[in-house]
This record gives sequence, structure tokens and C-alpha cells, in this order.
Amino acid sequence: MRAVTWDEIDALHRQELLGYCYRMLGSPLDAEEAVQETMMRAWRGHDGFAGTSSLRVWLFRIATNVCLDLLRQRPRREQPVDVTVAGDAGAPLGRRDDRRWIAPAPDNWLLPPGEDPAEIAVLHESVRLAFVAALHCLSPTQRATLILRDVLKLSADETATLLGITVAAANGLLRRARRRLATRPAPAADLTADQKALLERFVDAFERYDIPALTALLHDDATLSMPPYGLWLAGRSQLERWFLREASPCRGARAIPVKANGSPAFAIYHADQGQQPPHAFAIQLVTVRDGRIAAIDMHLDPRLFRLFGLPDRLSTGSPGVHSGRHDDLVSSHA
Repeated sequence: MRAVTWDEIDALHRQELLGYCYRMLGSPLDAEEAVQETMMRAWRGHDGFAGTSSLRVWLFRIATNVCLDLLRQRPRREQPVDVTVAGDAGAPLGRRDDRRWIAPAPDNWLLPPGEDPAEIAVLHESVRLAFVAALHCLSPTQRATLILRDVLKLSADETATLLGITVAAANGLLRRARRRLATRPAPAADLTADQKALLERFVDAFERYDIPALTALLHDDATLSMPPYGLWLAGRSQLERWFLREASPCRGARAIPVKANGSPAFAIYHADQGQQPPHAFAIQLVTVRDGRIAAIDMHLDPRLFRLFGLPDRLSTGSPGVHSGRHDDLVSSHA
């Protein structure tokens, strides 16, 4: 039988490792770093692979150790709305902090194609920003145990071996992790036709810079967060003031649908004064609740665009959201 090459091993396992490391670390850029280090350690140590577990479990053991090493060096990632008070639309963004806040990741890292519909529903819930933030309230070993057992479906024996602990200890970690997450909100249902239409109206108003039309689609208590900055706003009037501020970079923006964290999301391109074509600005995730927009999370980090296969700048005449089919705008979002 032909020996499997390291390129083939990488191609077979990289996506699943990226999804695991993202859930562990809360940052797609950190996850890329962790997977690269995992593959380097595996390549250097492959002679020591005894075959007592599967290659998949062995790679996840290395990835877990890499993630735990990184988590010892870096602060826990959070969402601004969970840990700071709402600010004022007249305030500056403040200090940038790329190491503190949860950032989005592409669905093609997190939701493998061809899964059973019931499994897809579980996976969708496990990648939403709110769930990833909840994971980061757990200790790193609880987090790893929960992901390995409930998301990756490893057995108790495999998880214990991977973590270097007893089965009883692994089961105890899993029970405590599940108990801490038991009060989280129920997963959202698939978007309805009305919700998809709402998102199209939202994007249309955003691209036309029709702020009255945009804010009319918001809940009274809607929020706007802008990681990697800690400032976030609450309430329709605050969001309207923010979008109408002088020299707003949102004027003339373009919104391109992307698939991120199992949620409706858009890549936002801005056309700053005199700068053409529009340039990468933010990955925007939108939360819909009870027929209105409940939250807008604008992740102001152009480095994320590469992960979604998007260019730094839009060429003249690039298609916008309105050139695609209706379902393309929100397809695969639960």
C-alpha cells in the first residue's frame, strides 16, 4: 500500500484542525498559526507516532497542546457587549486590541459539507460568536473536552488519552463544561423567507447610505460592536447617530455576502474620499430577532478578508449583493 504523504495528511485534516483551533482560541488568525505549528510538530515527531491511536487523534493531541501553550500566553477572548458598558456615539473608537476580542471565521473552516442535517444543526450552534464566547468562559481543558466530545465526537477513551488524563477525569470535565453552558440561549432556527427579505432591505439601505431606512429595520435596543475596538453602542438612536456622523466611512460602502460562523454575514468594502476602488474594511455579522435586526457586529480587520478568499480591493464593476440570487445572500445560515 502506498504511503500517505504529508501533503495528503495536511489536506485531509487541516479544515477540521482549523475549526477545532478556532473554537479553542477564538481567533481565525491564531487558529492558522496553531495549525501550522501542529503540522510542524507532527512532521518533526512523526517517527515517534506509535500507532496506538488513530492519526486523527494524534494530530488533535498535538493541536490541543499547541492551543494550551498559546492560551497560557494570551488573554481570554470575549465580546465587548459581554464585558464593558455601552458607549456613546460621539466617543472615539479608542485603543485597538487584537488579542482580546472574538473574531469571525469562514464557514468552510467550521461546517464540513455533506454532514447529516442533525449534525449540521449542532455544528451551526457550535460556531456562532455567542457560543464561541461562552466556550471561552470555560477553562481551557474544559473547553477542549467539550469540543472533542460534543463537536468532534471523539470517545471518552480517545479524549482521555488525548488529554493525558483518566476517563473519569475527562467525563468530569465534560459534565462541568456542559453544566456551565446549560443556560445559554437555544440555537436560532433557520432563517425564514421574511428574515431573508429583511436582510436584503438592510443591505440595500446600507449600500445606499439611507440611514433612516436602515435604522427603521433595527430593534429599539439593537447593538453595534466594532472589534478589535472595545466601544459598542446600544439603542436605535445611538446607532443612527453613529452612522450619520460627519465623514462617515460607510457612505458609498459595498456589502458582499460571505459565510461566517453559521450566521448572516457580509464583507464590507469602503470607498474613502477619493480612494477607488473600494478597499477591505470589515466583516459584518448580523443577528436577526423577531422580524428586526438585533445586533450588528463589525469586525474592523481587513486581514480577515484573505480567509474568505476576498481581495483587498474591489475592481471597478465588481458585482454587489444585488447581482446574486436571493438565496445567495443568506444561504447556509441557520
